[in-house]
Amino acid sequence: MQKEIYEKIIAKKEFSDLPKKDVEKVWDLFERRQTSDEDKIKLTRDLLRKVYFAFGSNKLLNPKIIDKKGVDEILKKHISTRERFDFYSELYKKLLAGFKGEISVIDLGAGINGLSYNYFEQPVNYLGIEAVGQLVDLMNYHFKTRGIENSGAVKGSLFDLEKIKKMISQLSKERIVFLFKAVDSLEMVERNFSKKLLSEIVPLVDKVVVSFATRSLISGKKFNVKRYWFENFVKEDFNLIEKFELGNELYFILKNR
Repeated sequence: MQKEIYEKIIAKKEFSDLPKKDVEKVWDLFERRQTSDEDKIKLTRDLLRKVYFAFGSNKLLNPKIIDKKGVDEILKKHISTRERFDFYSELYKKLLAGFKGEISVIDLGAGINGLSYNYFEQPVNYLGIEAVGQLVDLMNYHFKTRGIENSGAVKGSLFDLEKIKKMISQLSKERIVFLFKAVDSLEMVERNFSKKLLSEIVPLVDKVVVSFATRSLISGKKFNVKRYWFENFVKEDFNLIEKFELGNELYFILKNR
């Protein structure tokens, strides 16, 4: 990818703190189109916006919004977490059932989910891995100013599997991975990448939790989400512990065989 092209794409503030790997992967989808560089840059930005900012808000680019709005207010109103807000305590209790020791939660494509830390009812070491650097800053500001220790967020590409695996392997032994409403976005950039990702990380942890939205983000209309392709893949390669719906999300809990 030419440096000039890359710099034009990230010139807009919302794209300025994305991992270069992610920008390059999206650009690669359009690079061979028979059209101008300007059109390809626009197409790249449009898809980046759809993949990484479908849940976004420019207001969250300043971490100090936490001091003004409060954590619960942000979780309750932000499009990525509002449908989960009323169920956080119930959800986390269910997902962490069976863990007895020190628990490491690895939240892939975390968004702002690290702000829900106080809904864990047992000690957790939380690691959020998120591509949007501004949201990483927001979560880390929350952990630092609220005195939450042994937890944090890092900017990282979920397409950088070796780096993800290394970070997971360095954490305490009881590990659970969250992949909330991220599969569809990954598939937009690279078909079947979610299968590759799960094949690499499931053997490293005790459980992986994958969720899908069951209601349109735009209209709020309920839609039929069966995800047979995903369920069949899981049953073929892993143990499907449980599948359930809570709020407006469909959850799959899986583990290695």
